[in-house]
Amino acid sequence: MAIHVQLPIEEKELASLKAGDRVLLSGVVYTARDAAHKRMVEEEKKGIPLPVDLNNQVIYYVGPTPTKPGEVIGSAGPTTSGRMDAFTPLLLEKGLKGMIGKGYRSEEVKESIIKNKAIYFGAVGGAAALIARSIKSSEVIAYEDLGTEAIRKLEIEEFPAVVINDGYGGDLYADGVAQYKKD
Repeated sequence: MAIHVQLPIEEKELASLKAGDRVLLSGVVYTARDAAHKRMVEEEKKGIPLPVDLNNQVIYYVGPTPTKPGEVIGSAGPTTSGRMDAFTPLLLEKGLKGMIGKGYRSEEVKESIIKNKAIYFGAVGGAAALIARSIKSSEVIAYEDLGTEAIRKLEIEEFPAVVINDGYGGDLYADGVAQYKKD
């Protein structure tokens, strides 16, 4: 059974989630990929405020395809998360509490997740058209010049994901490998 999670995520709810939990996310998420992450970190280092208040927010690593007529968004599958690893610790320090993507995270990011009591959700790659059905609205809010990599505000409803890394050091990928080797 999946756990329903309302976004932005509250500390109490965040603390209750563990690696391996299946969740259905509803509320607001922001999109950002490589180029947007790089720009946010560069601007932050120059003293320029972030284009969005990241406090208790979740970023979805996605660059949606162009929107077809009559639809809210194009296909919107997760991007490989490791490409954002160089930028993630700073954003976690700025209040970011969750990320959605696919694939492994670096040790530095996993340590920062624990330190900042955050969470990393995995979404199923290859299901971009199905995932797009969970997205109810999409609005570009920053870096429009980046095209599909612009920062968007998405309203999502029952977006399916799995907790990969929790704020206690739980790691679904590592646990799965250990279980496979044990059997």
